[in-house]
Formats: sequence, structure tokens, C-alpha cells
Amino acid sequence: MLTMRIVFVAICVAAGFHFRPFTVSKEFGAAIGFLFGLSVILFELRLRRASLRRLIGAATGSILGILGAYLTSLILTHTTMPESTRSFCSLAAFLVMAYIGLVLGANKGDMLNLQAFGGVFGSERGTKHAVKLLDTSVIIDGRVADIAEAQFLDGTIIIPQFVLHELQLVADSADPLKRQRGRRGLEVLQRIQKMPYLDVQIAEDDFAQVPEVDLKLIELAKRYDAKIVTNDFNLNKVAQLQGIEILNVNQLANALKPVVLPGETMRVFILREGKEYNQGVAYLDDGTMVVVDGARKLINKTIDITVTSVHQTTAGKMIFGRCDERGEPQSSRSSSSSSSSALGGPGSSHAHSNIPAAATAQQHSAHAPQAAAAASSQSAHAEPPSAVRALESASTTGGGERPPRPLYPDPSRS
Repeated sequence: MLTMRIVFVAICVAAGFHFRPFTVSKEFGAAIGFLFGLSVILFELRLRRASLRRLIGAATGSILGILGAYLTSLILTHTTMPESTRSFCSLAAFLVMAYIGLVLGANKGDMLNLQAFGGVFGSERGTKHAVKLLDTSVIIDGRVADIAEAQFLDGTIIIPQFVLHELQLVADSADPLKRQRGRRGLEVLQRIQKMPYLDVQIAEDDFAQVPEVDLKLIELAKRYDAKIVTNDFNLNKVAQLQGIEILNVNQLANALKPVVLPGETMRVFILREGKEYNQGVAYLDDGTMVVVDGARKLINKTIDITVTSVHQTTAGKMIFGRCDERGEPQSSRSSSSSSSSALGGPGSSHAHSNIPAAATAQQHSAHAPQAAAAASSQSAHAEPPSAVRALESASTTGGGERPPRPLYPDPSRS
């Protein structure tokens, strides 16, 4: 294509240099030929972006305009006006009607149904729903730019003029939050326009008899046989009732969330307490709310939970679960065991081992006095008190603390 364009420009330069249009010098004629060839190439590049429907509409409109101008000139030949005036009127009618037919035919070309011609325009079958309209809410939301950048949006993106006007009003609002959202929407539109695989167009169509922007979008979608890209719940319902196809960004986000089944385990971070008693609330990376029973005391901790149920609502997906006791960290268990050993001191094992023995001894003393007498006789042959005092003094002088008294009395000393 580059070689063909260079050859075409060279031919135009040679023709201008040889024929010298408007009786100018050969150098000016070559310059005029170069400018003419360059303008034709620019016009060709612009036409490459147009769809086949627009090209057919523009050609049909221009042909009808030229035909109307020719009929007008035939009528002027039967008048008594001077020759110069008649020539000027004929040329003016030709230019005006050809231009109007070209512009109107190009704008209304998207309304043509090429499938009515059978297989002549078979390549255009897949473009029936290639036109998409952007709503103000989805532009301000900003996620549509990421979706388009991932090439999940193709074809022609139409931005209505009344949507741009509403976006400009939001950007010029006195509220700083609304003003920031409006400016972000304008930045999103600039980002979408720079994507080379999208054909972004501004629609000048307006419906003066329709006051609301949502209803205007629906009427424009009917005119262009297009889909509406939005995240407005009310517009979604109204458009579906009128047979308009909707691309809802919120539904796409919910469809991309991971599927969780009851009984599965997951690891979450408890962020805050829930509305009900002893509930904790966590959030997944995609924003899904997780309500955990029995996790109110575990705020600001990462725990393992077991999913009990999953509920799908209009606002999104909610996951309910409970604390998984099997997934308790080992550190908490070790800390609890260390705290219990710290309470018992050096003789804690002996103290805990004496607790069931003491209870058993009390039961035996209640039912058999002979066992108590035998226990007292055995205590008489135990270690002397001096050895016990020596052991206690050694533990005290060794820098350690004196062990606390046992919680339960020793049955041998009773």
C-alpha cells in the first residue's frame, strides 16, 4: 500500500508539472499535483476506518444528490435567466446537494440491513451487534476502560452527545466529589479513544421530546440496533423490558468471582464485627463479603473458616462460614501450654499429677478408713522434714522463686 501511494503521488506531481493547471508555472503545477495526491491519500485513510454500511450510505446519498442537482439544472435551462447566472446556480445546486447527500447518507448508513441482500455482503453478518453505547454511570465507574483494554469490547463504541453534556455538568459541579468523578470519566474516555482496535464515535443524535438521559439512550439504541454498556440497575431493567440488549459491568464482575461451595475451607482476615451476635466480617480480594460465626473475638486476625452457605443477591455474592477449629495456629496452642506451665512453676507437673490422685484418695478415705490409716503409716516412713527443708532452701538460694502451694491439699497430710 505504501508503494502504491508513492506511485500515485508521483503521477499527480508529473501531471501537474506537465499540464500546468490554472495556467501557472510548471513548478506551481507540480506543487498543486502533490497537494492533490496528498489530500486524496488522507481521504482514503479516513475512509478505511468507516464501515461498509457508512460507505454504501454515503455513495447512495451522493448519487441521489447529484441526480437531484442534474434535474435542477435541466429546469434552469428552460428559464430566461442569463447564462452566467444559470451556470452559477447549476454549480451551486450540484455542490450543495452532493454534499448533503454524502453527509446524510454516511450518518444514516448504519441503519441499513445488509442481510436483506443475501450473501452479497456476507462479511457484514457479524457486525449486527458490533455497535455499543456507553452510559454515563459506566464511564464514571472507569472499569469499562480495563475491559476494553483486555479486548472484551470490540466493534464501534458510540458516545452520545447528551451523555458527554451530562458528564461535563458533573465535572463542573460545585461538589468536589462529583467534580472528581466527572474528571475521571473524561480521562476514561480519552483512554478509550487511544485504543487502536476500537472505533470511537460521537453521536450527534438527540431526542428533544425525551427529557431523561436513560430514555434517550434506549431510543438511540433502537435507532442503531446497538447494545448499552452500563452498571445502572434501573436502566438495565427498563431496557430489557423494551427488548434492548444490555452489557452490565456489575454482572460481569460477579461472573468472574471464584465459585465457592459449602464445606470448603478458606483463609480470611477478620476486619470488623458483624451485625448479629458473635459474628465477624471479612472480605475477599474481589470484594466479596464473608460473614463468619463465632469470630467476633478474632478481629484483626487471619483464621481458617469452613463455608456453610453461599447466597447470591442483586448486590453481589455473600459467603457465610464458621471458624475452623482444626485450622487453629500452633502458636496459640504452644502459648497456652507455656502459660499453663508458667503458672505451675517447676513443680507444676507434680501438682497436676497429684490432683487426680487427691480426688481418688478422698473417695477411698470416705469408703475405707483402713486405706487412710495405711496412707498415714506410709507417710511416717517418708523422707524426713529436714530433706524437704533442704530442697526448698536450695531452690530459693539458687535464684529461682519458691514454688506456689498446690491448689488442692495433700491427702497424706490430712
